[in-house]
Amino acid sequence: MGEPTKPMPPAPAGRHLELKADFADAVRRWEAYLDGEILDRPVVLVSCPRPGAPAVPAPSYHDKVFRPFDAVLDQTLENARGMWWGGEALPTFSPSFGCDEVAIFCSRNSQFIWHENVTGTNWSHPFIHEWDGALPLRLNEDHPLWKRMLSLLQAAAERLGGKMCLGTIDLHTNLGLLAAARGAQNLCLDLLDRPEVVERALADARALFPALWRATTAAARLPQLGYAAGFFSYRGAAVLQCDFSIMISPQMFRRRVLPALEEEAEIVGHAYYHWDGVGALKHKEAILSSRGLHTIGFLPGEGHGPQIQYLDVFQECQAAGKAVHVGGPLEECQAMHRELRPEKTIYTVFVSTPSEGEAALEWFRRNT
Repeated sequence: MGEPTKPMPPAPAGRHLELKADFADAVRRWEAYLDGEILDRPVVLVSCPRPGAPAVPAPSYHDKVFRPFDAVLDQTLENARGMWWGGEALPTFSPSFGCDEVAIFCSRNSQFIWHENVTGTNWSHPFIHEWDGALPLRLNEDHPLWKRMLSLLQAAAERLGGKMCLGTIDLHTNLGLLAAARGAQNLCLDLLDRPEVVERALADARALFPALWRATTAAARLPQLGYAAGFFSYRGAAVLQCDFSIMISPQMFRRRVLPALEEEAEIVGHAYYHWDGVGALKHKEAILSSRGLHTIGFLPGEGHGPQIQYLDVFQECQAAGKAVHVGGPLEECQAMHRELRPEKTIYTVFVSTPSEGEAALEWFRRNT
């Protein structure tokens, strides 16, 4: 089952979170995980609504873009208080306005396009119609939504500090940023017809990432609060990805995307790579040989079965020195636990009640 377990160290002083009574225990397990060690069990994320608590949804993208901050943060706290946070699951506020927000922040006046029937769904309208005159690509510090994001992060840090964790924005950067700004189909054609222009644009995208990270983490006071993303670390963490990678070859991924991801990982610390879709499995060799991608979260995608069907992929990740994030019903997680290294695995277990969650945590304790 991997490395021998270590006894739980004493609770660290000064680590308290109002909405997570066992926060200090969670911190110890997260820190052991990031060091490649294990205490009494692996990291297990398990949460569900508290019985009898009012059902209050988390704020949507639309809420965070249009509603007053006080209302958004009130709703955030109501939602978090109505949930049971078990194991290493942490009540976390996501400040994101939408997946394409970084592209929006780079435009002069672009806004989100909202689905006519679902206010929580949005996307950016491509704003680079011709490359001539569009570069260099930079953060537009005067864009109203960029200013709003920095203000939201500051307000959330003040209001939520000591109560719950504060997440990072959606980091759809590198080629994903260019796809949102130019349009995925146009970018595919550009990669073939005007690769030198795409290289220049990608250099701009890579250069803006450090500024983006510094500005948002400073506004959120993450170094002081010590919280980052739903993936937790006192030493820096973020979710990185490139969903556009499904549309390019392994050779192009290794040449254009991987160096950018490795740069981003060095900046943020313990990076979690969101590896989305079976079509992206063609990049496995590059991802497993990468520097800085600490945890791999592979999701097969709708219609392609649960994660347990890809156990061999997760085993290959661990054999290459990566940690993995898997999830499913308890019986599937139990089966995967018998095959995966516990010190290199995060489990998300689906439960309906706190008692089911406590039983799942006890099972992992007994079987590690």
